[in-house]
Amino acid sequence: MTAADSRISPIPPDLAGRAAAVQRRTVRVLVGSQILGGIGSSTGFSLSTLLAKEITGNAGLAGLTGTFSALGAAFATIPLSRVMAARGRRPGLVLGYGAAVAGTLVIILAARLHFYPLLLGGMALFGSASAVNLQARYAGTDLAPAERRGRALSMVIWAVTVGSILGPNLGHPAEGTARALGLPPLAGAFLWSGFALCGAGLVLGLLLRPDPLLVARELRGEDAAAPKRLTLKQSFAVIAESPRAVLAIAVVAVSHTVMVSVMSMTPVHMNADGMSVTVIGLVLSVHITGMYAFSPLVGAAVDRIGRIPVLGAGLTVLTAACLVVGSAPMGSRAYMVVGLLLLGIGWSCGVVAGSTLLTESTPDRVRPSVQGASDFVMQGSSAAGAALAGLVVGTLGYSWLAGLAVALLAPVAVLVVVTAVRRPTVAPDNIPGRSVQEDAASQVP
Repeated sequence: MTAADSRISPIPPDLAGRAAAVQRRTVRVLVGSQILGGIGSSTGFSLSTLLAKEITGNAGLAGLTGTFSALGAAFATIPLSRVMAARGRRPGLVLGYGAAVAGTLVIILAARLHFYPLLLGGMALFGSASAVNLQARYAGTDLAPAERRGRALSMVIWAVTVGSILGPNLGHPAEGTARALGLPPLAGAFLWSGFALCGAGLVLGLLLRPDPLLVARELRGEDAAAPKRLTLKQSFAVIAESPRAVLAIAVVAVSHTVMVSVMSMTPVHMNADGMSVTVIGLVLSVHITGMYAFSPLVGAAVDRIGRIPVLGAGLTVLTAACLVVGSAPMGSRAYMVVGLLLLGIGWSCGVVAGSTLLTESTPDRVRPSVQGASDFVMQGSSAAGAALAGLVVGTLGYSWLAGLAVALLAPVAVLVVVTAVRRPTVAPDNIPGRSVQEDAASQVP
């Protein structure tokens, strides 16, 4: 990474001790909330396509649940990032979980009424949980030193592992809860999701104190009167000034789009092959393990060997995943397990490395707005991918979906290779308060 693309002002050495103490507490709290948030988001989402198919009887329409969830997450990132820019991480994250809880209630009502449009509206609100789970990763970097930034971000992502692996396997007991309450069986997953998301919001609201973003601004001596909230257009203008920020967003968006598109239609594909809800849940758990469980190793690689090499590795693994699931014989559990595991690992590489690179490539005072813009692109593109995935599977088949995903990855992989080959060295930006140590740290690839 060039010095010109590192925009994080250093924390004065005499305040480093306080920063480290708050950082440790922040990561612990985020880990706790992410476990509950992972349970909440994965329990409902893993069965959302099946609920939609039960209501509509149409596999193509079933894929729209993922689309509306991703759209909800995309549009949630804008107000959430604006709240965080103005008031800190805690208020924005708690607000997002609150919206997701409201979404679970709407979905339960839709299942009871057998009303598909209401289900889609509930999924849009429910998507706020995904927005929060992703935005939380940036809270782990606010006070992290440059040489451990990838690890800090990856630890917050890793915390979702426990909840996200457990979540898809709660479908069966949740069905029992729904029956006991007189609700449609698949609505039980969203009932359990709502309780878990409430818990995640309470953990953040009560324990994320002091707020890491506000502490970082205080310790770095940022001008309180300086503008911190940007419009979406202004955020994109800031991103356009840094080629590496553009690269980071491109890889993160495409990695997430491919993962969501393939994963969202996998339950429908497996169900059509005669596999049970239990088997589908186990395969999705393997996929989620790949997404989150290996993220600390990915974060360590990002800090050791560089951001760009890990981005390239992620795109390679995603390509392999699509080829495996696309060539899977009918009813083959082994192919689906291996393919979905690789799909998760590839996603982890792209998101951890890309998010770290983006954080280092934008100025301190506007970073929450830029991060929100990045997640808007990420979720918006995945929403389009999920919508097309349903249409592709419904008309051409699951193998075509995997092939089109490979085609989407190819141009971004070329961009990563070109960036790695060029690796220009540019003089440091004229950033107030920048130190010699920070310039040295910014040379991380």
